[in-house]
Amino acid sequence: MEVLPGGAHARIWAPDAERVELVAEPDGRATVLGDEGNGYFSGAVPELEAGGLYRFRLDGKEMLYPDPMSRFQPEGPHGPSQLVDPHRFAWTDQGWQGRAIKGQVIYEMHIGTFTAEGTWDAALAELPALADLGVTVLELMPVSEFPGRFGWGYDGVNLFAPTRLYGDADAMRRFVNEAHRLGLAVILDVVYNHFGPDGNYLKCFADDYFTDRYRNDWGEAINFDGPNSEPVREFFLTNAAFWIEEYHLDGLRLDATQSINDGSEAQGKPHILTEISRAVRQAAGGRATIVVGENEPQHASMVKPAEEGGCGLCAIWNDDLHHSAMVALTGRMEAYYTDYRGTPQEFVSAMKHGFLYQGQWYRWQRKRRGMPAFGVPRPAFVSFLQNHDQIANSARGLRLHALTAPGRLRAMTALFLLGPGTPMLFQGQEFAASAPFLYFADHKPDLAGLVEKGRAEFLAQFPSIAGPAMQAALPKPHAEDSFTRCKLDHRERESNAAVWALHRDLLRLRREDPVFAAQCIGGLDGAVLGEEAFVLRFFGEGGDDRLLLLNLGRDLTLTVMAEPLLAPPLDGAWTVLWSSEEPAYGGCGTAAVEQPDGAWRLPGHAALVLGPAHGFSTESDDEGGNTTPVIVVSQG
Repeated sequence: MEVLPGGAHARIWAPDAERVELVAEPDGRATVLGDEGNGYFSGAVPELEAGGLYRFRLDGKEMLYPDPMSRFQPEGPHGPSQLVDPHRFAWTDQGWQGRAIKGQVIYEMHIGTFTAEGTWDAALAELPALADLGVTVLELMPVSEFPGRFGWGYDGVNLFAPTRLYGDADAMRRFVNEAHRLGLAVILDVVYNHFGPDGNYLKCFADDYFTDRYRNDWGEAINFDGPNSEPVREFFLTNAAFWIEEYHLDGLRLDATQSINDGSEAQGKPHILTEISRAVRQAAGGRATIVVGENEPQHASMVKPAEEGGCGLCAIWNDDLHHSAMVALTGRMEAYYTDYRGTPQEFVSAMKHGFLYQGQWYRWQRKRRGMPAFGVPRPAFVSFLQNHDQIANSARGLRLHALTAPGRLRAMTALFLLGPGTPMLFQGQEFAASAPFLYFADHKPDLAGLVEKGRAEFLAQFPSIAGPAMQAALPKPHAEDSFTRCKLDHRERESNAAVWALHRDLLRLRREDPVFAAQCIGGLDGAVLGEEAFVLRFFGEGGDDRLLLLNLGRDLTLTVMAEPLLAPPLDGAWTVLWSSEEPAYGGCGTAAVEQPDGAWRLPGHAALVLGPAHGFSTESDDEGGNTTPVIVVSQG
């Protein structure tokens, strides 16, 4: 629906209908739309103004349906659609150029729980703090309209309508406009693999939106490649462009792309993901954009250019790295953590090569996992210790700081925030939020029972959760308490100031140190130093290298130094530039790394950053030859 002088213009795809009427509410005035002969119906709608409500009637039947491309549903997905004028908002971000993926720090957030109010305007008030922290990209969990009073958003049914639960359409625009003023890009998590089970009326307009040729874990699969699929593809491509054009968003995060089934390439046509990437860039009109894919099988081809057989996405989530970190930090190796050990070698390999599984056998799924990713740019790997799924999959929704030791978590945080991938934080992680993050979805009673049962069955893959006692203790997704308990209290930024300072300082180091900021292929190497210790050497220009030493175990003394990555810069020495054990972060202080006898002491549960020292003391050998540093001094 588009606003026109004196009314509006409507166009809708309903190939199964012979007659389509637009019915204005509340007076019931009907306008018959003209049949274009190609499954589309269109026509002018006099006197329907912005803010007016309407629905569609098909073939004269009593039932009225909301607009499949409604811009707003003030009463939810089962109510009438509202005509919105997308051009009335006064944007002030005309100079905003967007952001490309390199150099970014992503922050995943759920508007309904990010603040106590759960609104766009309340979230907007917290954006200056995120900009000060060092975040550069906000990744919004899905906001398309869904039924009920609360939910994660992955059961959306009105893909063009931001949910009424967080405010009106202009409230979302205010949020994006302010984010841009603060230098924050905004990308939106979109679900193009299924629709929610309640409130989806698309099939009433056309059976061809869906197909039974593919299996989908969450509902009917979308018809991207079968008969009459072109209008379906157009629907989704229009939606991708819609968020960029009308809401000035800077890109998309594509949910569960492994369930977006499209065999078009066999017909000589681009995959729908490739076309989505192009649609986003085209809609941006020259602004830099970011398209991130979630892909459980880790198909590296998604981030290759289309001309090289890829889909042209900018980045992809690195589940391997998360799983390895969880094993290292918690010691648990259940379910999909089975094929990880959390060893130093896994972290060295992940930092160097991105994915750990690039085609090897994966016992948990009894098949090969991944594909070669050696040439993929480092920023294309999104690295995270927490996200919405993984926190909720701890059954109690516990955040990582509640599952491991503080020192180990500080050290691992350093690895993720200084590593060559694109780091992503989950809301509240930056101040160790006490609020859990549970799975919550407010469905009608019969559906709520099915969702609760399905959630329990999914979590039962973890033996520790499969037992009767734990199953009985699982929070009910439809309970309001499961939602309200997840709301952040931003006052914890002050009460947990040490955690905030850790993240802020690491992100500043990442941003301002040219060696960490480089993110280049081949820019680092690593070596195992002990059972739970390793070193990464980041290579800078002219020998201006950095060492990241990480020890998740007990204090480690290195008396044999037969590892070239530990070698000092030419005619130089190392000095500590940063330590996770600084008192400001809740640590216990940092002793000198190099001892008088030449041995190195790596503190347990800690990470250290070393750089070239200047003006250090030296002593000559007996022959008056080479000089060696007396001690590695700390500048912490």
